[in-house]
Amino acid sequence: MNNYLDIINRAELDCAEAFSRLDEIERVNTKKVLDSFKKHRVSARHFAPTTGYGYDDIGRDTLGEIFAEVLGAETALVRPQIASGTHALALCLFGILRPGDSLLSAAGKPYDTLEEIIGLTGEAGHGSLKDLGVSYKQTELKDGRLDEDAILASLTKEVKLVLIQRSRGYDWRPSLSVSEINDMIDKIHAKNPDTFVMVDNCYGEFTSQEEPHADIMAGSLIKNPGGGIAPTGGYIAGKKECVELVSYRLTSPGIGAEVGSYAASYQPFYQGLFLAPHIVCQALRVSTLFSRVFELLGYQVHPTYQDARNDIIQAIRFESAEKLITFVQNIQVNSPVDSEAVPEPWAMPGYQDEVIMAAGTFVSGASIELSADAPIRPPYIAYLQGGLTYQHGKIALMEMLKAWKE
Repeated sequence: MNNYLDIINRAELDCAEAFSRLDEIERVNTKKVLDSFKKHRVSARHFAPTTGYGYDDIGRDTLGEIFAEVLGAETALVRPQIASGTHALALCLFGILRPGDSLLSAAGKPYDTLEEIIGLTGEAGHGSLKDLGVSYKQTELKDGRLDEDAILASLTKEVKLVLIQRSRGYDWRPSLSVSEINDMIDKIHAKNPDTFVMVDNCYGEFTSQEEPHADIMAGSLIKNPGGGIAPTGGYIAGKKECVELVSYRLTSPGIGAEVGSYAASYQPFYQGLFLAPHIVCQALRVSTLFSRVFELLGYQVHPTYQDARNDIIQAIRFESAEKLITFVQNIQVNSPVDSEAVPEPWAMPGYQDEVIMAAGTFVSGASIELSADAPIRPPYIAYLQGGLTYQHGKIALMEMLKAWKE
């Protein structure tokens, strides 16, 4: 590893074309966000806090309107009360599905934290979809892509909702492109117009010039769309019919989106959204550099530095628990916050294996900041994501390789 600086320099040269593509995506998305801010005449009054019920909260409601426009949706709920991406997804599932309905996961088994929500794991009687009489089935990916024939064959009249997970999650597979997702949505609607399609959009926002045109989609504000500034929260966007149903789950039937105050300023949510296209571009640059460097070092990576990216996650395959843990710990030690902490695998709630997480972040758990996590299971794959600045990611990589050398 004596030539680690040469390796990084070579990797940057190799990545020049990929970096240029990412810059163009950033430009298009930044203009989209700016145009919406100008249209809605965002000003200091939109940042003001509210208390109580929050009726007619202009900051909250305008933020939702801007999110909807930027994401290409009819309407959106953007709320600090949504605790996480998993919470946002659960609101969608419980808001739309009813006893006797069936849920179809079109991209194989969903992310680990959804398993207990669906009822695939966990104890009976805790209020999962299975407890409520909602059945579940899934179709597997075919060569890393949506299996159109299998999905359409599984689309029986009982299937009320089809779930498509855009990101790779904890899987060694490609993330799904917007064009692939949209093509599948059109074919599902053509066969069964009464079936809704939901996209788990976590980690995917602003990685492309367009977003999925799903009936409903959800994500976390401490990932891409919060721009590294939003302190908490999540969003749900889509067709008015679907978002209204979900709003009744968020609050209560008959009240829905009309209430929900926030006693702190909305400024971080607006500013975070404005910065999000740039921050996502920085994160993608970091992942691209890590991909090329570890490929040069002889590791399997997914995606490669040349591949189009549809989420911010970079998978690196270590084949060894020790190497995996060392990688994650090196991310932590090169973080701006809690750099002295030493991550260890632990039984994290909602996960089926022990998980190790490095997140020396300003916003606790924010995976748009440089972070890494992994379940401790063969073939011992680390999932890197985030990076508020490219230079931080590059320095962290340099320090990591230097430490391995020594």
